[in-house]
Amino acid sequence: MANKVVQTSNAPAAVGPYSQGIKAGNTIYVSGQLPINPATGELYTGDDIKEETRLSLMNVKAILEEAGASLKDVVKCTVFIKDMNQFGLINEMYSEVFGDTKPARVCVEVARLPKDANVEIDAIAVV
Repeated sequence: MANKVVQTSNAPAAVGPYSQGIKAGNTIYVSGQLPINPATGELYTGDDIKEETRLSLMNVKAILEEAGASLKDVVKCTVFIKDMNQFGLINEMYSEVFGDTKPARVCVEVARLPKDANVEIDAIAVV
């Protein structure tokens, strides 16, 4: 079975040589999503880490939907953040977006993210 590239205009274009997502059988791999507005291509530049987290997750959601999945199908996420002191605020928005769905997760503090974003989130979903 061939892998299928997942591409949607409802999420930002890739900022490098990679796909927004790949569907391999019944598994969907969503590349790391920054808090970029897909309509403008602009990175969120405000001071609200919760809004940055929401935007990143909405981009993940858009890619999943293009692949025929939803956030309820996510089994694992990785959250990359620049400041572990914002962990609680990120968790608040993450919990709000995922609701009762609680995928496995890794959260790591990193020195720098693409475009100097403060958060990046990837996901794996199974349908």
